[in-house]
Amino acid sequence: MRRLAGVVTMTVPTPDADGHTLSPDAGALVVDRRSGKVGVVMGHAGPYVQLRPPHGGREWDVPPEDLRQPTSAEELSAKVALANRRWGR
Repeated sequence: MRRLAGVVTMTVPTPDADGHTLSPDAGALVVDRRSGKVGVVMGHAGPYVQLRPPHGGREWDVPPEDLRQPTSAEELSAKVALANRRWGR
């Protein structure tokens, strides 16, 4: 995983030997396939991954199988939003 400006880019969730989907680590940047929203992994609660918008806001829960890697454009947009938040814009 790459770390840049406090955000980690997720590697694609892969099933383990038992076929269970592995969840990304806290700080990973991912996309909720159901809504198309980009989020930063904040943690895990039960079977769900908890995401928060990169610029801050309310967390939401997503099953790990509904996560995907962000496109380059989605990743850049999230990092710009994070930088803007730091600079108060």
